[in-house]
Amino acid sequence: MSLLGNGVIALFGLATVYVLCHNLSIPVVGKWFVFVSIISICDSIRNGFLGTAAVKFYAGLDEQRGNEILGSIWFLANAITLLGVLVAFVGMLYFRLIHEDELFNTTFWCLLTYLSSLPFSVIFWKLQADEQYGKMLWLRLVNSGSTLSAFMILAYLHQLTFESALLYNFLTNCLTSAVGMLTRMSGFKTIKHCKKTDIIEIAHYGKYSLATNLSSNLLRSSDTFIITAVINESAVAIYYLPQRLMEIIEIPMRSFVATGMSAMAVAYNKKDTVEVTEIMKKYAGMLTWAFVPVAIIGYFFAPLAVSLLGGAKYLHTEAVSIFRILLFISWLYPIDRFTGITLDIIHRPKINLYKVLIMLAVNIVGDFVLLSLFQNVYGAVITAFCIVLSGVLYGNYQLGKYLDYKTIDIIKVGWVQMQQLLSRKRVTS
Repeated sequence: MSLLGNGVIALFGLATVYVLCHNLSIPVVGKWFVFVSIISICDSIRNGFLGTAAVKFYAGLDEQRGNEILGSIWFLANAITLLGVLVAFVGMLYFRLIHEDELFNTTFWCLLTYLSSLPFSVIFWKLQADEQYGKMLWLRLVNSGSTLSAFMILAYLHQLTFESALLYNFLTNCLTSAVGMLTRMSGFKTIKHCKKTDIIEIAHYGKYSLATNLSSNLLRSSDTFIITAVINESAVAIYYLPQRLMEIIEIPMRSFVATGMSAMAVAYNKKDTVEVTEIMKKYAGMLTWAFVPVAIIGYFFAPLAVSLLGGAKYLHTEAVSIFRILLFISWLYPIDRFTGITLDIIHRPKINLYKVLIMLAVNIVGDFVLLSLFQNVYGAVITAFCIVLSGVLYGNYQLGKYLDYKTIDIIKVGWVQMQQLLSRKRVTS
């Protein structure tokens, strides 16, 4: 269900971008992407501070204790959102004083959108912790489906503009939040059970996951700035195209991480570290083996994939080779990602932050040195391998201090799990 949800939402996202790009001018589409980027940063602060913490502290608890934790999550989510509103309000006053109407309007819509997304953000965290992925998918469809439908109707009526897109994006957020609240999925009433000690503990944990989240965002975006500075913008396009194609890896990765994180949180809250270790090995190992045939098939179809997404002009660039190399580097992704998630779950967010900072340092130094040396984007690809390898080595070294396992165990368990899964499918068919 998690995999289906991520896949469906990815398709809805592409369809929404398609409608916007075919009905708005290029400058207006650019304004929309700037707006979306600002909202993503705002959401990443709230999600980074509370998203992982909500799953970790809430999953698997009895009703009384769960109400105390969920109430504390609601209290902190409201506090962070209120702080964001105050910052936006001050910014609006300043932009009004200097007569920057466009910045005033952008800040105004960011404020409304940020407010409207608060309830369903907390609802998603709660549903993930409860492992209710069917309800998550249903609520996501309400949000993405209503947004896409609204934009399509506006386009059909020739009423789709930047302002109308902002308005209906806000209204569909309100609709999603209202549906979640009215169907009693939010648990908002638990806010009266919040406890000061829980608020302090969650906030203390959240500050590390927030720093990790922001550092991860910088890790993903720093390549663009460095490639532009060292080579040129054309090189950025050549490197960016294969990165977009890597969604075939990221969609199942996000799904496995979401389900695995919930399961590990339940086990850890029961103080069963053996089960935490087994879940980590199973999920990371299965994904590692699953990516092997994907990489092999992708190797042969890389020219077709690149030409379909970017056009024939990219076939004579490094884009095809970069996509092939990234596919084989992806074999390390599951182990890297799950060591980080497991460190968060076992209450070692500071170590996970150090892991991300090490990877960020490797990325910045490697990009500058290798891009300057090679003067093409292959330098960034070599750096990408070094980044993931450093994360795997440091993450497993640190995690091995708290859980009893070896890296090779992940590969062995994953192979056994894949065989069992395939055997069940053959029996069922």
